[in-house]
This record gives sequence, C-alpha cells and structure tokens, in this order.
Amino acid sequence: MIKGRLEDDRMLTGRGKYVSDWNLPGQAYGHFVRSDRAHADIVSLDVAAARAQPGVIAVITGEDIRAALKSLPCALPVKGRGGMELIHPGRPALAQGRVRFTGEPVALVVAQSAVAAQDAAELLNIEYRDRPALISAAEALKPDSPLVHDSVPGNIVLDYESGDDAGSKAAFAKAARTIELEVDISRVVGNPMEPRACLAHWDARAEMYHLYTCTQGAPIMRNQLSAVLGVPPEKIRVIAEEVGGGFGVRFNVYPEYCAALFAAKKLGRPVKWTGTRSEVFLADEQARGVRSRGALAVDSQGKILGMRFDMLADLGAYLAPTGPFINTIGIVNCLSGVYDVPAAYARIRLALTNTAPMAAYRGAGRPIMSYALERLVEHAAHELGLDPAEFRRRNFIRQFPYRIAAGFEYDSGDFEGVMKKALAAADWRGFAARKAESERRGKLRGRGMATYIEATGAGFAPQDQIELRWGGEGELTIYAPTHNHGQGHETTYAQLVSGVLGIPMETIRLRTAGPEFYLTGNATGGSRSLLAVGGVVYLGAQELVKKGMALAAEALEAAQADIEFAAGEYRIKGTDRRISIQQLAAKHPGAMDLAYANKFGACFPNGCHIAELEITPETGEAQIVSYVACDDAGNIINHQIVEGQLQGGIAQGAGQAFTELAVYDEAGQLLTGSFMDYAMPRPGEVAGLKLLEHPVPTKLNPLGAKGVGEAGVTGSLPALMNAVVDALRQAGVKHFEMPATPRRLWEALQAAHRKAA
Repeated sequence: MIKGRLEDDRMLTGRGKYVSDWNLPGQAYGHFVRSDRAHADIVSLDVAAARAQPGVIAVITGEDIRAALKSLPCALPVKGRGGMELIHPGRPALAQGRVRFTGEPVALVVAQSAVAAQDAAELLNIEYRDRPALISAAEALKPDSPLVHDSVPGNIVLDYESGDDAGSKAAFAKAARTIELEVDISRVVGNPMEPRACLAHWDARAEMYHLYTCTQGAPIMRNQLSAVLGVPPEKIRVIAEEVGGGFGVRFNVYPEYCAALFAAKKLGRPVKWTGTRSEVFLADEQARGVRSRGALAVDSQGKILGMRFDMLADLGAYLAPTGPFINTIGIVNCLSGVYDVPAAYARIRLALTNTAPMAAYRGAGRPIMSYALERLVEHAAHELGLDPAEFRRRNFIRQFPYRIAAGFEYDSGDFEGVMKKALAAADWRGFAARKAESERRGKLRGRGMATYIEATGAGFAPQDQIELRWGGEGELTIYAPTHNHGQGHETTYAQLVSGVLGIPMETIRLRTAGPEFYLTGNATGGSRSLLAVGGVVYLGAQELVKKGMALAAEALEAAQADIEFAAGEYRIKGTDRRISIQQLAAKHPGAMDLAYANKFGACFPNGCHIAELEITPETGEAQIVSYVACDDAGNIINHQIVEGQLQGGIAQGAGQAFTELAVYDEAGQLLTGSFMDYAMPRPGEVAGLKLLEHPVPTKLNPLGAKGVGEAGVTGSLPALMNAVVDALRQAGVKHFEMPATPRRLWEALQAAHRKAA
C-alpha cells in the first residue's frame, strides 16, 4: 500500500478545483436576497431600483419562475398510521407570496460582477406582513398554533409508526419493571468547509443544462433537478471535482441551484453564485432536532421484554427531498439496536416549523435512534442496579440472521465479542479506582457506554453503474456515481482495482461527476461507497480481466483456454510468453474499456464505545480523558482511511454532545448564525483515543465490508452523554440535555447544590 492517499498531494498543495474555481466565458454573477423574518406574507416586492443599477442584468423573483419551475421534490416509500400519505406542501425555488423561515431566498439579482449584484440587492424594496412564527415541533403541535402551510393540518406532514404495537403493549403489561427516559437530540448545523456555490449554464445548441456545484453524487441531484426543471435527466449534467465536505447536507438539490439554472437559460449566459458562511448557517439543511420518549419493559432477571418510543421530529419550514426518509426509515431500521427484544414499537410524528429545512447529517437518522436507545439502556441499568455492561450482555442478540420488529434483518455480528474487547481495552473493572483518584483532585469522573448498530449501504437508485476506461499511456480511469469529498474514494477504489489488475495505483484515476459521461447510481451517503460502489468496482475489474482473455490469446497466438492472468499480465500457461494488461489496452484502443452495473443491499456495522471524562465543578469544564472504540466494520480494505473516518465521526459526536446547538429566538431569528456563537469541535478534544477492530465479514457484498463512515458519531453521541450524566449523577443532577457546555454544566451543578442545601 502507498503511503498517504492518492488525493492528498493535490489537496495539500492547493491544486484541487472546487466549485468557485470554475469559470465559463461570458458568465454573470448572482446574489440571493433572503427573507429577514421567519414567517410573513409578501405584500409587495419592488425591484425597479435594483434593476436600474449599473451592471445589473436581471432581478428574478418567485413570480418569474412560477410557471417555469416546479416544486423541489420529496417522496417517501412508506405510509403513516392508518395509511396516511406524506403531505408535501411544495417548495418553490424563490418565495412566492409568503416566506416561511429566516434566510429563505426571495429574489436573485444577476449582474456583471458579484459586487454589483450584492450592491443592487440592497435596493430591493420588500414589504412584509408578519405572521406568528413557530420555532419548535412541540409548539407546532398545539391545537391553536398557526399553520406553516395552509395545506398541512396541525403542521403534521406524517404520523408514522413501525414495529409491533400490540406486542409491545402486551410486554409492558406483564413486565416486572418499566423504565422511561425522555431525551432531546438537539438541532445542529452541518457546516462543511466549503460553503455552497454553483455555476449554472444552459447549452442552447445541445438543449442541455450544466450545473457545477457541491454535490455528494451527480445522479441523485440530476434526478432531483429533472423534477424541478421538467426535463429528462439525460438533459442535465451535474459537474464537480473537489467538494469541501458533505456529511449529508450536500446530498440534495437546493432552491438556489434551480433559480440559477433558470436565470442561465433565460439570460443566455452562465450564472455563478458563491455563498457565504452566513448563508450556510441560515439556509443550508440542518439536522437532528428530535424529541424522544422511550420506555423499556424488563422481567425480574433484567431481560428486556419490550420497548416503545414516541418521537417528535422537526422538519423545518419545507420538506427537503430526504428529510422525511431520514426521520422515519432512517431511524427505525435499527429500532431495537443490538438487543434481542421480542416486541418493539416506535411512533414518529413529522412536524413543520418556521426554521431551516431539516435533512441528513452524518448518520442520517441512525444516531437519533442510537442516542434515544443507548441513553435509555444506560439509564435502565442504573435504575435496576445493574452494571451497564452486564445489562447489555444479558440482552444481546446471539443468533443470525435476526429480524427486528421493524422488519429489517441483521445478517451477522458478534456483539458480545465486540464489547468484551472494548471492556478490556478500557480497563472497565479499574474505573472505581480512577474515579476515587479524580475525587481527590476535586473532579467528577463519569463513564458511559454505547453498544450501537447502524444500517449502511441502502440507496435510492435501482443499481450502481461504473465504467473503466483506458488511456493511451496505460492509465485507467474509474467512472463512478459516488462523489469523493474527503472519504478517500480515489485511494480505496484504486486499491481495489490495482489488486485485481496488478497495475500501479498511481496510474488509476477516479471521476465521479463530469460533462463527458452519464451514469446512474447512488450518491455518497449512508456509508455505502465502499461496500456498494466499491463492490461494483471490484467485480467490474474482474470482468475487465475476463474481457481481455480473447484479445490476449490473439496477441500471444494461443488458445484462450491456455491463457492465465496474474500480477497484471496475461501469460501462456507454462511458458514465459506474456503481455501486460496495460500493453493490451494500448494495442486495442477502446476494446478493453468496460461498463458494469450491480447493486448490493444494506449491512449493519456495529460497535462498543466506552468514554470516560472529568468535570471540574467550579467551572463546568468537561474533559474527555479516555475513549475506546471497538467496531465491526466487516473486512477493512484500507486501515488508514477507516481510522480517519472513525476519528472524524467520534469528534463530530463530541461536537454535538459538548458545543453545538442551533438556537432560534421566539421570532424565528437564528441566534447562532456564525462561529462567534456556534462552536465546532477542535483537534485534541477527544483525548486518550483507542481504536480497535473486531471484523465479522458480511456475505451481502463481494468485499465483506459493512461501512464505517457514520460509525463514529453513532457510537460517540450516546457514549459521551452517558458519561456526562454519570458524572453529574454523583452531584445530584437528575436529568441533563446536551450540549454539555461549561455554562450548562456549571448551572446544572449549581442548581443541584442549591436543592441539596
């Protein structure tokens, strides 16, 4: 294996090409005018002064696009309780008659320069008639609450249920003990390094749209754009080279992209827009924002008989294309976790509020379920007077395949083996001594565990297509639908192909979104890139070897049955006559290219994470002192990349647990609209990190891989908060919600102290 990743040199030397680096001849520049309030009618919109400004080409409003562009799409493959269909109220690319969240795009100013467009935007005269704003899902459900959309009664777009309602009720009726816990999975802002941007172009000669933008996969965004523009997907190209982070918030199409494409066609010239960090906070998709009330029914031996969850999810002012999916199927596909539960049930209500739309963020629903369940299990162990590890051990699934109450089937796993390895590395039995030592220094030491499971690999497309094309110098280009925006696809896919074809990794290139090719498939997301598309790449490389057999036989003047392939060469068996696969490809231009497609289903990576931390009561400062993660990601292709993914995911969970929180005031204004008010995790915050592996290969794909991109956050979020709660419990704090900022911890400790006094 080469040192580092193939993409690293390009990235570290500044040679990567991001969206804002693209330029086209004759391009104009766009600036979006956004609503400065959360909920209001647009009484009037006067654009005359802006249009008259020097350099201004056009000012486009919602009325201009009303007939040309359709709503941004949203669909869900399941129904709600009683057969309820998802209510999709629609979402225009530019506000039409009413604004529903602060930051919603109202108009697009197009000018000869970005500065001219921004200056002219200040001259738009918009008169609003304010309406009451709803900033929480709980508030939205009140009987007298105003409606975010008139077409959505009670502000509920779907009342969803999954699992065994009657069976779980019966389990609770016969239980020796029931334990309940209500938790809040707080709202966060994704904040990739690269703010959103796009360059929209209409090729009149080919009658084709070109969109250069931040994307996690061209095929999915192309299909979503097709629904808005009303043209076949084949008439759209989504183009990207580097993308500075995704985490789910770059999966979907955004209104700005649709408006820019409309402007490019209308004006007959490309339109470029580069967003700001403020626009990321205001108008990018946000995530989480779920309130969960969970309950366990247990028998006298501490065996779980049943579980129930009642969740309320905030979807914001509009439905993002994946928002309802994330907050239904994305949550319940691991409904009962790693536990052998006879009957489990969940009800999830999806509510609208006057806040930014909600969708996927690293984990896409699974951290919500993991947090709700693992906080409940840890709480139950404490209530029952059992060691948290022992309580989990008694309830682990041990026979596979295993079908959970929500209908999903786990194919493989060794949950007890994973936990056993983590317990040893964390010195679980030595905690009491470490806790006593912390007490001597005036610290509160807490310990938390999470034995998580998540679903990976599922996709919306019926198959994943790839192509392998040879260049004239023996170089090979992989064309794939999943976009690389930090995960190391370029290296891992090259590693797979190099292992099959026997050619140097440095001669292999990856292309995922360009104007010169058209593939169908699934975007990067759901930790699916290696196990799903990587599996297709791996099999495609094997097919390429087979394809070359006849040509090799011809070149070596031998019968095809006498040809063998090894170490990058076709050989006549038992002789030294040979030709390399690169020589063969150069000798027959195009004949050794290959198109291949396949589809692999969902897998269930899992793990045990154990965190220890110290809290300083005088300041409320929490410091992670030890973190052990033992994960079953199936077969590992590149350990360096797996470790990087886990480190990043664990840190992301720590960010939400300790610092991150999106806050709106009662008028719907975002109070945490910059890094002055919204803190992100920093290097070094997760100290004492130990990463262990316990692979149990799956048979559901040819690589035996299960996925790892979202494992870190799915395990760390509950493990860290369980540790916080464990530390606070010693001081008499009964309940605590994240984020565990120093101020919030200090206030909780002070309140407990006053109550005790």
